[in-house]
Amino acid sequence: MKKRPLYIEPLLGASIFICAAAFVIKPAEAAQSAREGITLCLDVIVPSLFPFFVLSTLIVELGLARYLGKTLDRVMRPLFGVSGACSAALALGFVGGYPVGARTTLALYEKGACSKTEAERLLSFCNNSGPAFILGAVGAGIFTSSKAGWLLYLSHTAASLTVGLIFRFYKRGEPPRDGGGAARAAEPVRMSRAFTGAVRSSFDAIMGVCAFVIFFAVAIRMLYVFGILGALGAALGVLLKPLGVTPGLAERLLAGLIEAASGLWALQNQSAALTQKLALAAFMLGWAGLSVHCQVLSFIGDSGLKMWPYITGKLLHGVFSALYAILLMRVLDFRLPVSGYLLEEMDGLSRLDFMGALSGTLRVASVICAVIVFWAAAALLKRNWKRV
Repeated sequence: MKKRPLYIEPLLGASIFICAAAFVIKPAEAAQSAREGITLCLDVIVPSLFPFFVLSTLIVELGLARYLGKTLDRVMRPLFGVSGACSAALALGFVGGYPVGARTTLALYEKGACSKTEAERLLSFCNNSGPAFILGAVGAGIFTSSKAGWLLYLSHTAASLTVGLIFRFYKRGEPPRDGGGAARAAEPVRMSRAFTGAVRSSFDAIMGVCAFVIFFAVAIRMLYVFGILGALGAALGVLLKPLGVTPGLAERLLAGLIEAASGLWALQNQSAALTQKLALAAFMLGWAGLSVHCQVLSFIGDSGLKMWPYITGKLLHGVFSALYAILLMRVLDFRLPVSGYLLEEMDGLSRLDFMGALSGTLRVASVICAVIVFWAAAALLKRNWKRV
């Protein structure tokens, strides 16, 4: 095991001491930000992610991914350099939001449905923001424009697929696992065992996600309160001045690098050009933030998967998202007024509670589950028909 440099431990000790001192000096702000993080978890994180965590685990444990793999192998293999069984991670990663795609990838890898190289390729582009968050919270809630939401969603999706095409050449000498071998490795288990195990493991996973959300909510508030984020934003603004980035936008960018949602909501109060704000929002959504990265790292754990393909993929995702957003802004017109329907949509979002978020998520998860089960059943019937 490689030893850490001698100066690392004193720096870590000093950092922990400073953080503890900040909590003691500003206990009210720390407590308030923690309460806000808990509220966010109860109203949004748990109802929107937990059903997808259970669904993704069931798809892998029940062997549905291998039937999907036989159908989609001809698409996934030439485009992304992974077997068709990995299509479950791609689909759930696009509709479930962070970090459903990463957790599905890890489940496929642990079950033996994909190789280590395939899992690392998947991690680079399958952990994406869900359409509900981009179209609703960001588009309608922050930019008060449905067109802005669609622009960000299209650029986010296109950038993710672009990263997937690029990482097809990661470890090019190692081809995707043979579909039949993956199917034999991922033998299904009984429904009772799969369901109970999926609920337990998903509960543990969602608690870990909420822990990181609460911690980073407190950390960002402390950085704001003590003026650290403002000072860093001013310094970054000087460096990015040739690109037209003001210190205010730079401060929002730094917040988004740490926690994407905080940086995105901070853009509401920033008087900057719409082009700059949308480009920054696209980058934040693609990068996802250190909070999400820590969540993914907690899933990877001791699995042996390398983290750098994931981090590189998310950085490229942010850059490509910003570029695509700038290109799409030349096509879409943002001068039209906000419609009455959009105002009703915003009012509904502002009153979203636990049951509202849960019911919407369950509807989406049910549709996805029905489609996958139907697809798997069709593949199974087709195979049995050929045997006859």
